[in-house]
Amino acid sequence: MSKAAFIILAAGDTHESLGRVVNAFMGALEYAKEGGGEARIIFDGAGTQAAAEFSKKDHKYNELFEKVRGQIDGACSYCAGAFEVTDKIKEANITLIDEFKGHPSFKKLIDDGYQVLVF
Repeated sequence: MSKAAFIILAAGDTHESLGRVVNAFMGALEYAKEGGGEARIIFDGAGTQAAAEFSKKDHKYNELFEKVRGQIDGACSYCAGAFEVTDKIKEANITLIDEFKGHPSFKKLIDDGYQVLVF
Protein backbone atom coordinates (compact mmCIF):
# COMPACT_ATOMS: atom_id res chain seq x y z
CA MET A 1 0.00 0.00 0.00
CA SER A 2 1.34 3.42 -0.91
CA LYS A 3 1.35 6.26 1.63
CA ALA A 4 1.02 10.01 1.22
CA ALA A 5 1.35 12.88 3.69
CA PHE A 6 -0.55 16.04 2.77
CA ILE A 7 1.18 19.03 4.39
CA ILE A 8 -1.04 22.12 4.42
CA LEU A 9 0.84 25.42 4.66
CA ALA A 10 -1.97 27.55 3.22
CA ALA A 11 -4.09 29.58 5.63
CA GLY A 12 -7.23 29.31 3.50
CA ASP A 13 -7.95 33.03 3.85
CA THR A 14 -7.67 34.01 0.17
CA HIS A 15 -9.27 32.49 -2.92
CA GLU A 16 -5.95 30.91 -3.99
CA SER A 17 -5.13 29.69 -0.49
CA LEU A 18 -8.61 28.27 0.02
CA GLY A 19 -8.18 26.30 -3.20
CA ARG A 20 -4.94 24.77 -1.95
CA VAL A 21 -6.52 23.62 1.32
CA VAL A 22 -9.54 22.14 -0.47
CA ASN A 23 -7.28 20.41 -3.02
CA ALA A 24 -5.26 18.85 -0.19
CA PHE A 25 -8.46 17.58 1.43
CA MET A 26 -9.73 16.21 -1.88
CA GLY A 27 -6.40 14.50 -2.53
CA ALA A 28 -6.41 12.89 0.90
CA LEU A 29 -10.03 11.82 0.46
CA GLU A 30 -9.32 10.24 -2.91
CA TYR A 31 -6.14 8.60 -1.71
CA ALA A 32 -7.44 7.08 1.51
CA LYS A 33 -11.14 6.54 0.95
CA GLU A 34 -11.25 5.62 -2.72
CA GLY A 35 -7.70 4.76 -3.70
CA GLY A 36 -6.89 2.19 -1.05
CA GLY A 37 -3.83 4.10 0.09
CA GLU A 38 -2.86 5.57 3.43
CA ALA A 39 -3.16 9.35 3.78
CA ARG A 40 -2.15 11.69 6.58
CA ILE A 41 -2.86 15.41 6.83
CA ILE A 42 -0.65 17.80 8.78
CA PHE A 43 -1.30 21.52 9.20
CA ASP A 44 1.93 23.51 9.41
CA GLY A 45 2.90 27.18 9.23
CA ALA A 46 -0.07 29.37 8.29
CA GLY A 47 -1.96 26.14 7.64
CA THR A 48 -2.62 25.98 11.38
CA GLN A 49 -5.05 28.85 10.78
CA ALA A 50 -6.85 26.71 8.19
CA ALA A 51 -7.22 23.91 10.74
CA ALA A 52 -8.83 26.31 13.20
CA GLU A 53 -11.19 27.84 10.63
CA PHE A 54 -12.25 24.75 8.65
CA SER A 55 -13.12 22.96 11.90
CA LYS A 56 -15.87 25.51 12.60
CA LYS A 57 -19.35 24.13 11.90
CA ASP A 58 -20.33 27.25 9.94
CA HIS A 59 -17.32 27.14 7.59
CA LYS A 60 -18.23 26.59 3.94
CA TYR A 61 -15.96 23.51 3.75
CA ASN A 62 -16.53 22.06 7.23
CA GLU A 63 -18.33 19.05 5.77
CA LEU A 64 -15.26 18.22 3.67
CA PHE A 65 -13.02 18.83 6.70
CA GLU A 66 -15.09 16.32 8.69
CA LYS A 67 -14.84 13.75 5.87
CA VAL A 68 -11.04 13.80 6.14
CA ARG A 69 -10.85 14.24 9.93
CA GLY A 70 -9.76 10.61 10.30
CA GLN A 71 -6.69 11.34 8.18
CA ILE A 72 -5.67 14.43 10.18
CA ASP A 73 -2.53 13.73 12.21
CA GLY A 74 -2.51 17.18 13.73
CA ALA A 75 -1.09 20.67 13.58
CA CYS A 76 2.37 22.05 14.27
CA SER A 77 2.56 23.05 17.92
CA TYR A 78 5.08 25.84 17.38
CA CYS A 79 3.22 27.34 14.42
CA ALA A 80 -0.16 27.17 16.17
CA GLY A 81 1.40 29.36 18.85
CA ALA A 82 3.05 31.68 16.34
CA PHE A 83 -0.27 32.17 14.52
CA GLU A 84 -2.18 32.42 17.82
CA VAL A 85 -4.56 29.53 17.15
CA THR A 86 -3.44 27.02 19.80
CA ASP A 87 -6.69 27.27 21.77
CA LYS A 88 -8.80 26.94 18.62
CA ILE A 89 -6.80 23.86 17.55
CA LYS A 90 -7.37 22.28 20.96
CA GLU A 91 -11.10 23.14 20.87
CA ALA A 92 -11.32 21.38 17.49
CA ASN A 93 -9.75 18.24 19.03
CA ILE A 94 -6.78 18.42 16.68
CA THR A 95 -3.52 17.08 18.07
CA LEU A 96 -0.62 19.49 18.44
CA ILE A 97 2.51 17.89 16.97
CA ASP A 98 5.95 18.67 18.40
CA GLU A 99 8.19 15.83 17.22
CA PHE A 100 11.17 18.00 16.24
CA LYS A 101 11.80 21.20 18.20
CA GLY A 102 8.09 22.01 18.37
CA HIS A 103 7.39 21.03 14.75
CA PRO A 104 6.26 17.87 12.93
CA SER A 105 9.11 15.63 11.79
CA PHE A 106 9.21 15.42 8.01
CA LYS A 107 12.19 13.08 8.27
CA LYS A 108 10.04 10.62 10.21
CA LEU A 109 7.35 10.75 7.51
CA ILE A 110 9.92 10.06 4.80
CA ASP A 111 11.60 7.32 6.86
CA ASP A 112 8.15 5.74 7.33
CA GLY A 113 7.69 5.60 3.55
CA TYR A 114 5.37 8.57 3.00
CA GLN A 115 5.39 10.60 -0.19
CA VAL A 116 5.23 14.19 1.09
CA LEU A 117 2.90 16.54 -0.80
CA VAL A 118 2.88 20.22 0.16
CA PHE A 119 -0.11 22.52 -0.36
